[in-house]
Amino acid sequence: MTTDQTTVPWAELAADAVTVERYRAKIHDRSPEQCAFWTGAISSSGHGKLRAGARKAGTSRVVTAHVLGFVIAYGPQALAPGHVVRHLCDESSCQQPAHWAAGERLDNIRDYYARSHRAGHALGDVRGPDGRAAAIRSAILTARATGADVEAAIAAAIAEGNPSGARQDTLF
Repeated sequence: MTTDQTTVPWAELAADAVTVERYRAKIHDRSPEQCAFWTGAISSSGHGKLRAGARKAGTSRVVTAHVLGFVIAYGPQALAPGHVVRHLCDESSCQQPAHWAAGERLDNIRDYYARSHRAGHALGDVRGPDGRAAAIRSAILTARATGADVEAAIAAAIAEGNPSGARQDTLF
């Protein structure tokens, strides 16, 4: 997602304890090698969304979760004006800081075209990025609510988007 430091007070949002707590509460954490999936609102691009900040402070904004997470993890100085936060794992709802890199939009576009054609890859999911993210979120929340195996539910949700059964190893 593109960041605009002139309209989003990223440093203030990342320093706001209530915002950070709300952000972290919407993440299904796993090991550092695995994607940590977003369990809150999801945009049409499959990215997590969160209302951050406070109206009284004038910082209230709906922001893209992984951009907020990047700024929380690495500091606002790590995100140059005009840069985007890229998902190296290609999972649009991933909140794992080790799976992100700041870069130019062109880098992100190149990543997409280099990997989107791979059978079984996240970018090739037949549901699109929002459908994939919503299916994974739903699987996690349902498994938690019913006491089912969350990892098995995630695996099943991912497999549903790949009807051919082809498998592509992840980068992590």
